[in-house]
Amino acid sequence: MHMADALISPAVGGVMWAASAGALAWSTAKIKNELGEKKLPVMAVAGAFVFAAQMINFTIPATGSSGHIGGGILLAGFLGPAPALLTIAAVLLVQALFFADGGLLAFGCNVFNMGVIPCLLAYPFIFKPLAKNFKPGRIALAASAAVIAGLPLGAFFVVLETLISGITALPFGTFVLLMLPIHIAIAVGEAAATSAVLIFVHRMRPEILESSASGALVSQGVPVKRVVVALGAAALITGALLSLFASAYPDGLEWSIEKVTGSTELEAEGAVYAGAGALQETTSFMPDYNFKGAGEDAPPVGASVAGIVGALITCVLAGGIGFVISAAKRKKAQAA
Repeated sequence: MHMADALISPAVGGVMWAASAGALAWSTAKIKNELGEKKLPVMAVAGAFVFAAQMINFTIPATGSSGHIGGGILLAGFLGPAPALLTIAAVLLVQALFFADGGLLAFGCNVFNMGVIPCLLAYPFIFKPLAKNFKPGRIALAASAAVIAGLPLGAFFVVLETLISGITALPFGTFVLLMLPIHIAIAVGEAAATSAVLIFVHRMRPEILESSASGALVSQGVPVKRVVVALGAAALITGALLSLFASAYPDGLEWSIEKVTGSTELEAEGAVYAGAGALQETTSFMPDYNFKGAGEDAPPVGASVAGIVGALITCVLAGGIGFVISAAKRKKAQAA
């Protein structure tokens, strides 16, 4: 559901950049105990895992479409809503800058649709009340409800953003009637994957999920090494190997655009679009998760390299963000 720049006007792009920047600033200020010593490595490897997992598009039967996880509820389950939003923003930034996945003008839209909605709305208002005692059935129910509510809501905001932008090639009624059903189907797949991963981690170290819901600090005596190693290994395996088996069908957004316009992409002209495109072309060293200049018949090794490199960059960026915020909070507390 990564929006390209051509789907929005510069004005809408600017407003959504501001909205997402405000949400990220609020999240940074809101963090208290969520990023203790035990959660920092979890934040780093969880971001890497979501980056790699988003490379795996799974086929939606009988539609000719595919989907991938958004990862917002998964990250919120591991980290809590505020750190999760910062982490998904890191994932989306790495994808846009280095792999040309999602536009730079549309970056604010993508952070809002895939981050703010699941992390700051679906997780606190749906997941937390339903999770309660964190039994496996409750985790599955909470994760499924949050994903199945949050992902289609994000898809609806995509439609609203194109409507307000005046993208007449995507009429509201037709576009929304395509976007919502296909993203509900994608949400079912993400709900199953999110439930399975959260239950697995809870069985290994229940304090991680429970502290995220309560905002409490994970105590020093709780070992998290197994969880960190498991998520890190999963990120590398997913990015290097499983990504090779991703569906070739267009994702839900591209599929919906194609059904309306006959093409998976729209074109836009203007200095803002040209500037954003030129910057992205300069920074993206592996566009579309492959080596630059690689054709359709290129060997799949490019995707594996992109999966590993992207996961590592995301790990460093997400972990670095968490470390800087945590250090600043500690310094402020000591000064007080």
